[in-house]
Amino acid sequence: MEKMLQVYRKKWFKFLLGLGMILSIVIAYHTSWKSLPAGTNYKGEVHNISDIEFFKDLTYEDEAGKTVHELETFNEMYELISEAEEFVVLDMFLFNSYTSENRDFVPLADELTNRLIQQKKKHPELEIIFITDQVNTGYGSYVSKEMKALKDNGIEVVLTDLNQLRDSNPLYSSVWRVFFSWMGTGNKGWIPNPFASDAPEVTLRSYLKLMNIKANHRKVVVTENAGIVSTGNPHNESSFHENVAFKVTGPILKDLLEAEKAVVEYSAADVKFPDYNPDAFKAEEGDLNVQYLTEGKIYEAILNELGEVKSDDTIWLGMFYLADRKIVDLLDKAAEKGAKVNIVLDPNTMAFGNKKTGVPNLPVAAEIQELGHENLRIRWYDINKEQYHTKMLYIDKEEEQVIIAGSANFTRRNLANLNLESNLKISGQSGEEVFHEVDSYFKRIWNNENGHFTTEYEEYQDKLTPLRYVTYHLQKWTWFTTY
Repeated sequence: MEKMLQVYRKKWFKFLLGLGMILSIVIAYHTSWKSLPAGTNYKGEVHNISDIEFFKDLTYEDEAGKTVHELETFNEMYELISEAEEFVVLDMFLFNSYTSENRDFVPLADELTNRLIQQKKKHPELEIIFITDQVNTGYGSYVSKEMKALKDNGIEVVLTDLNQLRDSNPLYSSVWRVFFSWMGTGNKGWIPNPFASDAPEVTLRSYLKLMNIKANHRKVVVTENAGIVSTGNPHNESSFHENVAFKVTGPILKDLLEAEKAVVEYSAADVKFPDYNPDAFKAEEGDLNVQYLTEGKIYEAILNELGEVKSDDTIWLGMFYLADRKIVDLLDKAAEKGAKVNIVLDPNTMAFGNKKTGVPNLPVAAEIQELGHENLRIRWYDINKEQYHTKMLYIDKEEEQVIIAGSANFTRRNLANLNLESNLKISGQSGEEVFHEVDSYFKRIWNNENGHFTTEYEEYQDKLTPLRYVTYHLQKWTWFTTY
């Protein structure tokens, strides 16, 4: 006891105890107590609409073994921008042309930049604002050529203030906030860029900020005419990824704009958001119900819809990252009821030409497979160097059909009010064209119709080593993950 008392009296012990208390308070505040920025965690009204257009990007091999790219999403975005005369609001996570591979990527970032500049020159009064994530500046180390070009042509660029978001990596972020956040990020890098070999070098302070693993992960484009909510990024090295997008019109555009205005107001209060008249979006008469959701409201909708699944329903899930325990449990319960559950996953073994560990999808898929439900089936998208980047839930019910799709992976980071995310929830009767198209999309890639898209569970599962499984659980326990 005397020895313990002597330790307690030591200055170093008091220092460590005090530091531990400070870090604990920082963790508690920035993960639980901290208020979300006003206007985030948004739940829009349910709107009736007559038509919603569905677009898809697919990379696959045809019967002759030739790689085919069916790319629809960004062509539709370009068309939408070319018709804008009043305003264009974009919120995009990855927006740059840096790459690590010597491949003929589609120059998405370059093309989007040029389209916006051309439209601004064509209509000088056109208000354009581009909201994006700090990842595209190496977290403060440089300005990309795309952002510079936009600014030089009178287009507002807003970098999302990530510090205002809750901490998703609290053990690290607490230390960063106390010791390093006040240092800034500097502007002369010397460390190789972790995202692309031909990107500018980054500073140590930027690298330290990167490790907070926080993001504005949204993918939205809105004009006075229509809006597109997508899973894809205007990022050259992502140009062959599999993605989906939905185009909407009518009063729901007001909801998309309100959610984006909130990000601008808390990130760059001096930037004027484009003027728009909410009453100008004419109400539509239709049988489709559509609702705009962000952050935690997406999670609520997913849990609610999966919780109501009945024995005769069919669930289709196409997902880049699947790791949320509540969602996995509800998929299990749906299968127990007798519902058919079909899941298409990215194997998480490749990212921008580099090998990955297969986390989280390989261990999660193994856990799902162990449940033993014959009506709960998993297929892998058989990737080459791209990613199955889709994030879409489709439930085929007896009385109605439901789609929830957008930027959010089914993970804690994407659904627990940490990242900024953007999704649409669409519901209605089975005769609607959008449901037919989504149904055909899933059946096509599941059954490898007119091409090779997916493969059996066993094809990738042997890559799940014991070390990878332990790594997955360790990352989940410490919250030191990208999912």
